[in-house]
Amino acid sequence: MTGTGQEAGYKKDLHVYLQDARDTFLWKLEDLSEYDIRRPLTSTGTNLLGLVKHVTGAEAFYFGDTFGRPVDAPDLWIAGDAEPNADLWATADETRDGIVAQYRRVWAHSDATIDALDLDATGLLPGGEGKELTLHRVLVHMVAETQRHAGHADVVRELIDGATGQRKEGRNVAPGEATWWAGHRDRVERAAREAAEG
Repeated sequence: MTGTGQEAGYKKDLHVYLQDARDTFLWKLEDLSEYDIRRPLTSTGTNLLGLVKHVTGAEAFYFGDTFGRPVDAPDLWIAGDAEPNADLWATADETRDGIVAQYRRVWAHSDATIDALDLDATGLLPGGEGKELTLHRVLVHMVAETQRHAGHADVVRELIDGATGQRKEGRNVAPGEATWWAGHRDRVERAAREAAEG
């Protein structure tokens, strides 16, 4: 990696936040059944394994194709010929291990792109517009994209078994056992009803 020390610091900061979100996805899959990691928990079908599949395709598209460094990954339905939302769910013959391994392989490829290029290096976004993007812009986009979907994974996992937090240890969540959380939820519900009635 070339560039100034300040540039290297910026790149490292962005990379740390990207990796933090990647790690969140993997722990959200831990200790869950095949059904639970795949089942749709919103009206649009949001599910944990599909979120991992989607961010895999996004990394391949932005860090791979954009910089002329293609890597095999699920096509993003908005960027390729895949059926709508094909990248947001796993078919019965796609395995958890296969999707996770592909995610790790693609993120290693992304990391090689990040290491090899300066923040001001430009790539060409595939597709009709052919928009030019810098590595800096792609890193910012992918941190936002991955963290956004990690937030979706937080909610989906909580709906499955109540597990919360960015990390398995739950250090970034207020302490409290089930009774405390039930009381907290009741307080929030009462406040919402009072506001609506007021």
